[in-house]
Amino acid sequence: MFKALADATRRAILDELTERNGQTLFEICSRLSMKHGLSSSRQAISQHLDVLEAAGLVTTERDGRYKFHHLDTAPLKEIVERWPIRD
Repeated sequence: MFKALADATRRAILDELTERNGQTLFEICSRLSMKHGLSSSRQAISQHLDVLEAAGLVTTERDGRYKFHHLDTAPLKEIVERWPIRD
């Protein structure tokens, strides 16, 4: 999971899914281009999504010919519970 979070593009994808969950690859690419100035190819973003999915941070749901990507914060919650921040 830490490898998945180490990349700025993947963190931007997670930010976009936090703002609006359940996006298609096309929507994610458009938002990354418009809001973050990232001009990565759809193939590159798809590979980033695969890494995030393998880390358990993104789940996908197919509906007809569309594939929707959803943020899953459960792995992050496990880290916070395992290593709580103490003052």
